[in-house]
Amino acid sequence: MAVIYEDALKGQIKSGVLSPVYIILGEDDFLKRMYVDKITALVADKDDIFNYSRFGADCNLQDVYDFLEQLPIMSDKKCAVLCDYDIEHCGAGDFEKLLTLVTNPTDDAVFVIWFDSLFPDPKKSARLKKLIAKTEKGGGCAVLLNHRRVPELVKMLTDGAHKRGCTFEPAAAKYLVETAGEDISTLQNELNKLCFYLPGGTITWQDVDLVSVKTVEASVYNLSKHIFARDAGGALKTLDELFFMRLEPMIILYTVSSAYVDLYRVFVCRKKGLKNPEIWPGVPQTVAFAIAAEFGYKGREFVLDRAAQSLSKFDFKRLSLSFEALLAADRQLKSFGADPRTVLEQLIVRLIYIIAKGESVDKA
Repeated sequence: MAVIYEDALKGQIKSGVLSPVYIILGEDDFLKRMYVDKITALVADKDDIFNYSRFGADCNLQDVYDFLEQLPIMSDKKCAVLCDYDIEHCGAGDFEKLLTLVTNPTDDAVFVIWFDSLFPDPKKSARLKKLIAKTEKGGGCAVLLNHRRVPELVKMLTDGAHKRGCTFEPAAAKYLVETAGEDISTLQNELNKLCFYLPGGTITWQDVDLVSVKTVEASVYNLSKHIFARDAGGALKTLDELFFMRLEPMIILYTVSSAYVDLYRVFVCRKKGLKNPEIWPGVPQTVAFAIAAEFGYKGREFVLDRAAQSLSKFDFKRLSLSFEALLAADRQLKSFGADPRTVLEQLIVRLIYIIAKGESVDKA
């Protein structure tokens, strides 16, 4: 079962040499929609009712077959897009008809099967495996478009700023990703705002703070980052922001605890001497990818990259004491009459003290 990725699809689009059939799937809705639009734009205008047609989940596959079998009118090719067809629950006859369409594509058409809101797993779905295999046999390909990793998002932002006549100060683009999150659509909107705010200028992290909308996830990440950096002032300020956002205290505790779990997993994998197996063909091999395979972080390797950057401050004793402090805070938050803000402020102090001194503040 052959699956290609974004770079290979970019190459096909740039060359103008398209496959007869594409299966577009993966986690990133923005990328899937963008590349479906790019593929179809090379073949036919969406307003061309003779050479372009989009079919929905409840369509009759015979209609798709009839459209693809008709010759293009005043054009070299035509394009059909089948969106969110439920291959898992369609009848056996309909599925066989779809297999026929991808196995024997016509020379003068491009057929795009787009899983937009459906997320079949290529590793678990027997029907999807068969559909991909038949598509490959017919000369087509499946394209897996998962979330871009942080370095790719940073490059996207710096390139996008340059096209708009702006530049990013070193590390400011990465700070925007940390602040606004990793959704491409959100990042594009924030980039547009920044370039409108600073036409032809250099974007600094202060500009990002001033203009960009912070996500709750980014604020929680900043809380952990300040703790790991032993920055009590920054951590307490971020805690204030989270309470202002009315985030539940247990969720704040849970996310900080998750950051420590990430740390522990990186720590364990390094102790085990894990090598760097190739998880996806063509993807750079890093420690994060090895751990992602071991603990199920596929698509979220950036979380482990963050953890690895802070690991030098920790040994097993510090991690153990930190988990004890987190467990104690959990019990306090669940007890009657405890003030959540006081519990979390004391937790921040305890965690920073453990990192600095290697012992619990209660035993000092």
